[in-house]
Amino acid sequence: MVGITAYGAYFPRLRLQKQVIADANAWFDSGLAGLAKGEKAMCNWDEDAVTMATEAYADCMGRAPGQTPAALYLASTSLPFADRQHSVIVAEALNLKTEDMRTMDVTSSQRAATSALLSALDVAAAGHGDAVVVASEHRHTKCSSREEMLYGDGAAAIAVGKDNVIAELVCSFTQATDMVDHYRAEGAVADYGWEERWVRDVGYMGILRRAVQGLLSKAGVEASAIKHFILPTDQGRVPGAVAKRLGIADEAVADNLLQSAGIAGAAQPLLLLAHRLEQAESGDLILVSGFGQGCDALLFRATDAIKASKPEMGVSGYLDNGVAEENYNKFQSFNDLLVKELGKRSETDKTAFLSAMYRNRGLVNSFIGGQCTECHTVQMPKHNYCVNPECGAYNTQVDHPMAGARGQIATWTADRLTFDFNPPAYFGLVKFDGGGRIMMDMTEVNPDTFDTGTEVTVHFRIKQIDSQRGFRKYFWKAKPVA
Repeated sequence: MVGITAYGAYFPRLRLQKQVIADANAWFDSGLAGLAKGEKAMCNWDEDAVTMATEAYADCMGRAPGQTPAALYLASTSLPFADRQHSVIVAEALNLKTEDMRTMDVTSSQRAATSALLSALDVAAAGHGDAVVVASEHRHTKCSSREEMLYGDGAAAIAVGKDNVIAELVCSFTQATDMVDHYRAEGAVADYGWEERWVRDVGYMGILRRAVQGLLSKAGVEASAIKHFILPTDQGRVPGAVAKRLGIADEAVADNLLQSAGIAGAAQPLLLLAHRLEQAESGDLILVSGFGQGCDALLFRATDAIKASKPEMGVSGYLDNGVAEENYNKFQSFNDLLVKELGKRSETDKTAFLSAMYRNRGLVNSFIGGQCTECHTVQMPKHNYCVNPECGAYNTQVDHPMAGARGQIATWTADRLTFDFNPPAYFGLVKFDGGGRIMMDMTEVNPDTFDTGTEVTVHFRIKQIDSQRGFRKYFWKAKPVA
């Protein structure tokens, strides 16, 4: 048996209220008011498709170091580099054992995640070991556009294998068709979309519906037997209409989270799959589709193990963990939608010394400290000498992963002179449970509740953006426990 063994998700904590977008642009397009219901997940300035992917993987598989998946796939159409493999960054941030591990970025289509999932299932079925697919999306839009109202940020992770399967693969079907419902040209920031009715009639009611029919015929399953039907789209009525044509029950149609999180592009099929896995009962048939230049359709059957396997947060947990954001200007600033005077301190040269980054990637990417083999003192960062004044042993340090550690704020500063995209800049000393301390930046701070002693966890985030050279540096930041 091959199928899903674990799942997880991630939504940024900030939730931009759609009404503020409509209010700001009503003078130009009053029609936006019809899309102003609810909120959408919004990345902080230091989040992107890479950082969200690490969070989704951790929700799915935990943060224990040294995990050994046979393959890690990262699916996205909004990766920050045109020529750098992002799945490797994610693997090192999670401190996976990368020897003999296949990594791959899958992109350029809204069905990138379902295509990656099919490849991962092939890896597992061939006996090469477990594989993990992470889909993450942080898409940019034009101001006052329909897409700005509907697109949200998010990520999901699905692990597949042959052991401890919670949803077995019954069948899959793929239809490849160069039907261009939208596209983003090289060098463009935002998508260009075609007329909605044509996309609905030719794409969803045509190509996707026929692919699902092909899947059901191949599997020998009646449409009425489907308990969970996942059709990712920003057209709210389409899933129900397609389900009706197919003979799938209305109650089986998955909520696309249009009003609670927004449409997370290529990550949406896996986000909705993770959401429905939370609700599935043993024996339920789950049909997930991915649409884009054709259609992938996959049919899973939940096993008896489905209820015993739950992520730490999951889609539901992150949906409940949001904080309303009503500052539309902040959203525009974080997404480079306006030219803003950032001040002279923002002009400091942020050149990335790539050789130094490579030599220090244990700390920078994986947040690895040291532990003395003589006295067992933990320290950050790892050095040749033990910091314990009663020990001071030389060359006794072994790697001690700290990415999953909790700690407390020992000292802190809120600085409005230091440049930060979301001032003030919070930084200070974090003292970790079990030993070790380090000066680090802090993110998602609530000034009303933050103080010395606040409990924090550490998260992989963007530290600096070198706009001159198109490079971004990642490191770890302390985030108060919600």
